[in-house]
Amino acid sequence: MTTPFYGQLEEEKVFKDPVHRYIHVRDELIWALIGTKEFQRLRRIRQLGTTYVTFHGAEHTRFNHSLGVYEITRRILDVFHGRPHWKDEDRLLTLSAALLHDVGHGPFSHSFEKVFDMDHEEWTREIILGDTEINEVLTNVSADFPQAVADVIEKTYSNKLITSIISSQIDADRMDYLQRDAYYTGVSYGHFDMERILRVMRPMEDQVVIKQSGMHAVEDYIMSRYQMYWQVYFHPVTRSAEVILSKIFKRAKELHLNGYEFKQKPEHFYSFFHGKGSLDDYLRLDEAITLYYFQIWQEEEDRILRDLCVRFLNRRLFKYVEFDPNQRMNDWPELQELFRKADLNPDYYLVVDSSSDLPYDFYRPGEEEERLPIHLVLPNGKIRELSRESDVVEAISGKKRTDHKLYFPLDCLEDVREHKEVKERILRILKK
Repeated sequence: MTTPFYGQLEEEKVFKDPVHRYIHVRDELIWALIGTKEFQRLRRIRQLGTTYVTFHGAEHTRFNHSLGVYEITRRILDVFHGRPHWKDEDRLLTLSAALLHDVGHGPFSHSFEKVFDMDHEEWTREIILGDTEINEVLTNVSADFPQAVADVIEKTYSNKLITSIISSQIDADRMDYLQRDAYYTGVSYGHFDMERILRVMRPMEDQVVIKQSGMHAVEDYIMSRYQMYWQVYFHPVTRSAEVILSKIFKRAKELHLNGYEFKQKPEHFYSFFHGKGSLDDYLRLDEAITLYYFQIWQEEEDRILRDLCVRFLNRRLFKYVEFDPNQRMNDWPELQELFRKADLNPDYYLVVDSSSDLPYDFYRPGEEEERLPIHLVLPNGKIRELSRESDVVEAISGKKRTDHKLYFPLDCLEDVREHKEVKERILRILKK
């Protein structure tokens, strides 16, 4: 598939990295991709969205993470070199997909995607296949190379082994973000013996498998993932900031569609307020631009938009209580009505947020998201699914945990200069 347009660099380039020590680049193609403006944009998008309001060190970017995934993939391919089922001609394709797998992320990606009903994976595909510097670099390999890279990231590529290196239940993406996010948040949960896992990875026809001797390192990895989700990614304070962030986007969109005159016109968001924006519009967006608007909107006439921006920028977050909507269905309509009476719009100030995670699952055909299980290769060459061999993994396999919280502005409810009785009634319901 590849042609000699890109060869090896005269001298290897290295990035100093706090997680992997060094990230090594030997290929002209990878160096050219890193230098594109679409990839450089990832320096201006944080890896963990609003997590920095909880863990102040979490300022690392999608750029850091993308380089890390590339580096882990490069090390995996060094282990695979010369082994059955692995073809070295697929090396550049695999490395390119690893490097570019997150290139479509936008500012505070998940909140932004939710409000504007879009998917960063679709944007990744458009960046790789559209009129971009990345596409130009990839097309220099061959005319069909950009499509192959997009297909690997989209998990539709014919060679499932390549896809599983970047996207499976044990892949380069997860191995980087768990360690990187643990490092930058300062927690101890995300650490596991990656070197050991890399040494025992083996290529098979359609996926990466793990030698049985490395099973305990994999158990450690799965448990670290479980802990990171509940201690970091779903931290209730982070979720509070994300709730407010989503409501800022929602309010700005609603105001614009209703003909509101902004003091500072949100030109960067216009096309997204009206549906899917163009690729050029999307690439102009980053977190610096977004935070600029939030800063300006603190002085808007609209009370809700102004208040939400002040809260987000100054960390005056919503408080929360445990609140399972199924068990407290009767409270919900009354709370909404009381919030209206207290002059607090429940669409913006009364929010149920749910988090759920499935730490590991075996293969369940026909399910919406079919998860490729982790397979061990036994000394006799037989293949066994991980939870059949590991008591630790079997104990958590297929067990989805869900958490519901209700977010609200406690400061407003405690201010009883107005609507005293209504607010006291709200607080009594919330403290049930």
